[in-house]
Amino acid sequence: MTSAGLWDDEYDVVVVGSGAGAMTGAFAAASDGLRTLVLEKTPLLGGTSAYSGSAAWLPGSQVQERAGIGDSTESARTYLRALLGEDTARRREAFLTTAPEVVEFLERDPAIEFEWRAFPDYFDAPGRMDAGRSFVPLDLPADRLGDLLPLVRPSVDRDRAGQPHPEGPLTAGRALIGRLLLALTGTGNGFVRTGARMTGLVIEDGRVTGVEAETSQGPVRIRAARGVLMAAGGFEGNGPMRERNGVPGAAAWTMAPRGTNTGEPIEAAVAIGAATDLMDQAWWCPGVEQPDGAAAFTLGFRGGIMVDASGRRFANESLPYDRMGREMAAAADRVPAHLVFDSRFGGGLPAISLPGRPAEEHLASGTWVRAETVEELAELLGVPKETLTATVERFNGFAALGVDEDFHRGEDPYDLFFADRSHGGPNPCLVPLDRAPYYAARVVLSDLGTKGGLRTDEDGRVLDGQDAPIPGLYAAGNTSASFAGRHYPGPGVPIGSAMVFSYRAVRDMAAR
Repeated sequence: MTSAGLWDDEYDVVVVGSGAGAMTGAFAAASDGLRTLVLEKTPLLGGTSAYSGSAAWLPGSQVQERAGIGDSTESARTYLRALLGEDTARRREAFLTTAPEVVEFLERDPAIEFEWRAFPDYFDAPGRMDAGRSFVPLDLPADRLGDLLPLVRPSVDRDRAGQPHPEGPLTAGRALIGRLLLALTGTGNGFVRTGARMTGLVIEDGRVTGVEAETSQGPVRIRAARGVLMAAGGFEGNGPMRERNGVPGAAAWTMAPRGTNTGEPIEAAVAIGAATDLMDQAWWCPGVEQPDGAAAFTLGFRGGIMVDASGRRFANESLPYDRMGREMAAAADRVPAHLVFDSRFGGGLPAISLPGRPAEEHLASGTWVRAETVEELAELLGVPKETLTATVERFNGFAALGVDEDFHRGEDPYDLFFADRSHGGPNPCLVPLDRAPYYAARVVLSDLGTKGGLRTDEDGRVLDGQDAPIPGLYAAGNTSASFAGRHYPGPGVPIGSAMVFSYRAVRDMAAR
């Protein structure tokens, strides 16, 4: 925090971060004629949003209406109320009433196009859409970005390997960031500065009027006459900060791009009196441990069973990933867990895992083991042979019967969404383990980001310890405490809510 002084640059709005929420807010501000700067810590735009499948949970919009799926704001309200109660009712209502407006605003620009894609909501609760209500951007031809293409972060597999975008169109999260970048720069009022790490907030007469940042040319002070929107992710990449706040998992296992999301914006706001909430929470997921010690986001299990250190199952392996992550976090002997599977999938992992690595690399590094019998596999894992053998035999009995008497796998639409129906059993989610050799992959507790952060109101205004707004300061996305609390209602809630509250924040700035 510093007081007034000379400025190195001046804008109406400064947006810290460049994920889907930040870029939506920046585009909305620039569209209102406000001179807007996107300030990004790294050389690349998009953050974890660029790695994502780009699902946006924005119910009741024209996208769902075009798809004819029967979604509505009211059904989403019923669903969220059943899950979340009334603790965040004002923000919930702000989200629900604004989501259709955000989508209409975005699709008004020719650079932005969405389509609904089936992906079930995550909880069996009133108002649920069994086929899902989230949507994704259309693929973006790379040549439409022109010289802007190198600014967009590549997909997680290529980015971690230091490789550029592949040939062909940008898909998923890359398409979302690319489209928002085109829309932002097309306004003539939107600008981007990369390689600028925010280090503090500037205060004048009790109001936030700018930011300080560190660049390769040295420190800079940038004025934000209307306000500062911080939508720069959480603190999942900051090991000591995770430990202080009791966040399960580890910085090495997060899916955030390396060197990002280390919490500086949150700490800068706390330094001027901002309040925080949910600081022990994250958007969790199982992560197959990689040979280099990192983790790969893993979902959609279509075979295998997950066992703890005793060799026992502990949950329905087909649960939505955040729910499975919470099951892992519930007991120390579940991290690491092991996914035990057989050879019916050709020795490959019976799940979606990003980034994927060849089985040979895993086996060479020891993150996977292989054996001709379940007993031998247990010995390699260091778990009791009798227990693991009994676990596999019990599960195979469930597979023959078609009913998981322990954890009800295969009874929910989400379970069935990823099921492999080729094995011919009575329950496609219960695939027997009976084909040698057998494998076990080490699975750690990964995350898509922390979800605790600055307390905000329904317009994204950052609140102090007395719940009063700090003038000029706004937050959205994982820099703020999520309105979803300790739940992950459906695919795209992190992105959708970040977009809505960034949009509301800059609309509030424009009105002042």
